[in-house]
This record gives sequence, C-alpha cells and structure tokens, in this order.
Amino acid sequence: MAVFRIRRPEIGSISLSAAATLYLLLITNNSFWSHAVTSFGHAWIAVLSFGVALGLTTFSVLTMLSMKYLMKPLLVLLIAISAAASHFTETFGIVIDKEMIGNAAVTTGPEASHLLTGSLALHLALYALLPSLLIAWVKIKHRPFFSKAAINFLFVAPALLLSGMLIYANLAGIAYALREHRDLMVRFNPAGPITSAVRYGLSSYRERNLVVQPLGIDAREGYRIATAGKPVVVVVVAGETARAMNFSLNGYHRDTNPELEALGVVNYRDTTSCGTATAVSLPCMFSVYPRSEYSDWKARSTENLVNVLTHAGVSVTWWDNNTGSKGIADLISFASMTHQKNSPLCSNGECLDEIFLGDLDKKLAATTKNSVIVLHQLGSHGPAYYLRYPEAFRRFTPDCRTPELMSCTTEEIVNAYDNSILYTDHVLASVAGLIEKHQDRIAGAMIYMSDHGESLGENGIYLHGAPYAIAPKEQTQVPFIAWFSKPYQAIMGVDTGCLAKDTDKPRSHDNLFHTVLGMMDVQTRVYNRALDAFAACTRPAERKQGAPGFHAADNAAPRRLSAVRQIW
Repeated sequence: MAVFRIRRPEIGSISLSAAATLYLLLITNNSFWSHAVTSFGHAWIAVLSFGVALGLTTFSVLTMLSMKYLMKPLLVLLIAISAAASHFTETFGIVIDKEMIGNAAVTTGPEASHLLTGSLALHLALYALLPSLLIAWVKIKHRPFFSKAAINFLFVAPALLLSGMLIYANLAGIAYALREHRDLMVRFNPAGPITSAVRYGLSSYRERNLVVQPLGIDAREGYRIATAGKPVVVVVVAGETARAMNFSLNGYHRDTNPELEALGVVNYRDTTSCGTATAVSLPCMFSVYPRSEYSDWKARSTENLVNVLTHAGVSVTWWDNNTGSKGIADLISFASMTHQKNSPLCSNGECLDEIFLGDLDKKLAATTKNSVIVLHQLGSHGPAYYLRYPEAFRRFTPDCRTPELMSCTTEEIVNAYDNSILYTDHVLASVAGLIEKHQDRIAGAMIYMSDHGESLGENGIYLHGAPYAIAPKEQTQVPFIAWFSKPYQAIMGVDTGCLAKDTDKPRSHDNLFHTVLGMMDVQTRVYNRALDAFAACTRPAERKQGAPGFHAADNAAPRRLSAVRQIW
C-alpha cells in the first residue's frame, strides 16, 4: 500500500525575511499606517518614502538575524507580539507605550481577564497562530556561515543605503511629522511595543536599589487641629476612570449625581489630571511634585503626602479596592478590600465600591485620633463597566453587558459607563453620610478626585492610557469634589459659601497634596498655600500664645521644597 507524504515546501532565509517583513508591515500595522497618513498631512511622497524606508530597515534587521535555529522562533515571537498589539491598537485605539506596559505589569488577574475576550482569541488565531504554523512547517534553506554572511551583506547593505537615501530626500517632512507626533513610532509593530517593554524593564531595574528620601519631617499639627476638641478626620477618595464631562454636576445632560447635588457639595468644574493611567496619575496625585516637574523616578525616590501626614502625627490608613497603591502606602496601614470573602459585594476577585462602607462606619465610630482615610476605588474601570454597579443602579439602558465593547453600540457603552458614575455618586454620598452620622464625636470632611478619565469611542478611541501629549480631554478632565461636615467647617474655619464662588477656577492633581495638608492643618515647609484649593476660603485661626499647637513660626510664609527639587 502506497503512503502519500506531503512534501514540506522550502524557502530561502532571505525570501522568508522579505515575506515576514511584508506581513508585519501590511497586516499588523493598520493603525500605524492610518496615523502615519494623518501625521504627514497626506503628503503621499513623504509617506511612501517613509514606509518603504521602514520596510527596508525591517527586512535588513530580519535578514541579519536569520540564523539557523534562531530564525523561526524569532519570527514567531515577532508575529505574536505584532498580532496582540494590533488587536488592542485597532480595537481600542490605544498606544502601547512605556506607561501602558507598566499598567499591564501591575494589573490584577480579574482586571486582565476583562481584556481576554473571544475577539482577542480569534484575532490571535488568525493573525498569529496561522502564520506561525506556516513558518514552523516550511523548511528554510540556510547556506554555510561565511557564504550566508556574504549573501546577506549583498542584500542588507543596498537596502539600508536606499532606506537612508529615502529618509534624507524627505528629511524635512519626516522630521516634522515625527517631532509633532511623537507617538507615531510607538504604534509601529513590533518595534514600538518591544521598545516600550525594554524602556519599562530598564526603568524598573534602575529603581530596584532606590532609596526613598524623607519629606516634610518638620511637619506638625497646627493650632486649629490641636485645639479642635474632637478628632479631625478627612476621607480622601481616589476615584478611578471617572471623567468630568459625565457628571451632571458639571452640566451633563443626564442626572448622574442626584445624591451629591442634594448634599450641596463643592464641585470644581475644570480639573486636569496628571496622567491618563493609574500607574502615573495616582502617585502624581499624592506627590509633592507638580505635573510639570513630575517623573516616576522622583515620585518613588521621595516620600509623599501620606508620609508627611504621618510625620505630623496624623493616623493614615489606605483601603484599596483597586490594583494597589502603586507604592504610595508602603509605609502606612494598608488593606486590600478585594481579599474579603463571602461578601455579596464581591465576585471573581473584584468588589463593588460599597465594600468600603461597613468598615468605614466602624472605623469612624472608633476613631480617637486625627486621621486621614484613603479609599482607592474601582470606580468606572473598563472595559467591563457593567460590573462596576449593582442592578439597583442600572438606570440607563440598554447597557453594554460585555467587556467586548466592539459588540455594543455607542449608546450601550455610554449607558453602562453612566450607570457606573451614578453608582459612584451613591458611594460618595454614602461616605459623606457616614461622616455626618458620627459628627457628634468627629469633625469630618471628604475630598474626591479621579485619577484620569476615559474615552468611550470618541474619534475611535476607547479606554485610557493615551500619551499625555496627544490625550483627548475625555481622558484628562476629571471630577474634583469636596464635602465638609458642620463641625469641620466650624473647627477648621472653612467657608463653603466662599468656596462655591470659586469653582470655575482651573484646578489639577497638583492641588491634592497641599489641599489635604491644609485640610488637616499640617504645618510644614513643603506646604504651598498657593496650591491649596481651600486656603483662600479658610478663615485664619485666632492663635493664643501658650495654647496647644501654637508656634511662633506659624505666621511665616510657607516655602517651596526647593532643596529637594534642586537635586533633579
């Protein structure tokens, strides 16, 4: 009986390099090319020259690496990276830069699972698995080492020369496009994601032996808080993925803030975030450095707001219903709410934000010291917006009930997102309600600021994490809200009527550090009154010499942290 065998096709290494180059450029870089056309202003000669130069350079690199035993696994890896990256760039319009790699590195299993969808599996099967199987099947013809090196040189040298000539001939247009659109090359697969990963790795390596410098060790309690007669408590709610334009307090056409509006909160309508992702914005919010001076290295190597509060004798607690404090709470009391078991508010490693309320009630009832309690929300984190609110807050329908946003209409996506904002409104109002419940024994206040916003399909962009230089306002305009109990207003001298007249003034994450220090009446040289959002509407304390908290230096003008900043 005859046995039929399918003969494996053979292909030369240079031919396979050329085929792989065409596949990577034409199949996995749709987002890159569409942005390139826009970036070059439809200057077709410059675009084509740039594209051909990229192709020749990619071909040259693959050819130089076309060694036996290395070529196949390398091509499979590059195709897999490009296929995965192309799914996220084309589906959500995101850019896989260093910050996005950092987000992926610190994400939790439940959060990541929302992105592991059927559409991703299908995309990888078509664009990664099939070409990889084809590469594995074919036989590659390799010449002897020296012969191969000579032949490769005969192809690579002219290719690189022609690439250089094309770039030189169109240098002005190419340089202008790349200078004005710095995110363009980050979109190029697979070079962009690989470069971003390397940058993130080098940054992480650099920080492994980092020594944190003390900050605000001169911090002490001021006259007001020392003579308050009861514990002063500020609850800082760090929001997640809430964009200001979907808050009815800011004029949104839907009533997404009915409970906060009834409370008469102070709402700042023009507030800008420090970044477009939690890994950047959250540390920046609690850092002494303004966005113009901020870097991840500076934040990690300098103590932050919670440490300065601790130096002043304030009890600071961080409760997290998200992916952690990003290093902010390393030196204070920290608790992850997602570790609670058998709670009806939790499922598959994620909890609704009402998980805070029961423990907060108990803590406020037992508080005997001046305290700051940080609640880090899960908020409106996507793409599974429908998991961020219970059935009782499913007011806007039909709502998108899947993390695969592309299978939902824009109306369904916005409905689900707005429901999550409505639920955040309830959680914040409930926090204020608990403070009010215990106002006979504490003087409490609440301040809320979201870390960044969210794109819901505007201009084809979804989610968040866009490079800040090109980020749309949907990702950078965030809500900033405060509420003060009557005892707090009386003891700390806050005039809410005055604050209500000042809510249109631009604010930013730069304000949080100094505002919270002001709210807790912390006296320190790192406090900058000009960045305290409430300072102008806080009545001066009538200090009496010899009273608790009186210091002769309190009347001196606060100074900036120039000594620390000059190091950088």
